[in-house]
Amino acid sequence: MTTIRVVRGAATGPTAMSSFDAALADANVHNYNLVALSSVIPADASVAVVETAPDLGPAGEGLYAVVGRETLIPGADGDACAGLGWVRSDSGRGLFYEASGTDADAVRRAVVAGLERGMELREWSFAAEPEVIVSAAPAAADEHATAVALAAYGRSHSLFE
Repeated sequence: MTTIRVVRGAATGPTAMSSFDAALADANVHNYNLVALSSVIPADASVAVVETAPDLGPAGEGLYAVVGRETLIPGADGDACAGLGWVRSDSGRGLFYEASGTDADAVRRAVVAGLERGMELREWSFAAEPEVIVSAAPAAADEHATAVALAAYGRSHSLFE
């Protein structure tokens, strides 16, 4: 069985990209090339919320992930908030949904609404309630602020094979 690890990170930096990199470092997924996935959880995968990702393979490899991300410019109001939620069906299949914004409660509501709509679109039986995490990075007067919430699928893989 493969594990999907749910992590979050928040950080600031002098540029939007540097704050994103620092937020990924806070989650310990900064040494991988993230390969974006849409949202479906395979039936045979387990989902584990972890404080930071463990070593998932050599630096520079690809890592499949569902990524929620919000970056604020210096002096912006509010917090950079990224949310990620998931729900599993009775068969084990499931869905991830991500949302972002500047208000943690609004982001949480958007994630739940997205999951509810995703469940409506599928003919699967969902018995469990959705689970949601939200990461927040307070706005900074002189730096960009980024929050990430992501689901990393398994281990990294070579981008050249």
